[in-house]
Amino acid sequence: MISVEIQGNTRSEFGKKGSRNDRNSGNVPAVMYGGNEVIHFTVTPAGVKNLIYTPDFKLADLLIDGKHYKAILKSAQFHPVTDQLLHIDFLRLIDKTPIKVEVPLRFKGVSPGVKVGGKLIQQLRKIKIKTTPEFLVDELKADISKLDLGQALRVREVIVPKGVEIINNSATPVALIEIPRALKAAAAAEAKAEQKGAKKKK
Repeated sequence: MISVEIQGNTRSEFGKKGSRNDRNSGNVPAVMYGGNEVIHFTVTPAGVKNLIYTPDFKLADLLIDGKHYKAILKSAQFHPVTDQLLHIDFLRLIDKTPIKVEVPLRFKGVSPGVKVGGKLIQQLRKIKIKTTPEFLVDELKADISKLDLGQALRVREVIVPKGVEIINNSATPVALIEIPRALKAAAAAEAKAEQKGAKKKK
């Protein structure tokens, strides 16, 4: 898995005033939960951009006051107007302690339905899983090599690695092969022609 190393500095001032001062100084207030301690610290927007502004799932390698912590991003708050990063929550990873995260869903194989002109529609881009840090994965995969026109692939068909449990409803569609209008029209015209031919034979 890819880790992003992030430098953090312990906060000395808390509350709204402390957060405002941190932001005015160009920093982002952050907190890390997990284990027996809650750590309040600041990071720079540049230091976390590769963790936050990406569709990929990555680990955070936090270096706070000379000490390393493995963590995952739990949430990030943004200003509703300016999109300025306001606050970040991290969850510390502790061996054998279960965690719930969302990881991207990728597809493998080539759909027969796409080969004949269908369009692959991804219904679900992320899958929620429960696992422990030892079995944590950065993505899940689903095989679309048997997916034909008009067919759907569901959560229960996603490939599940060892030590991972999928939390999403197993019946939820993750992908489908949409039949384009041109193909529908061609099929309708063909069916109509066959009906006419059948009537003439009578």
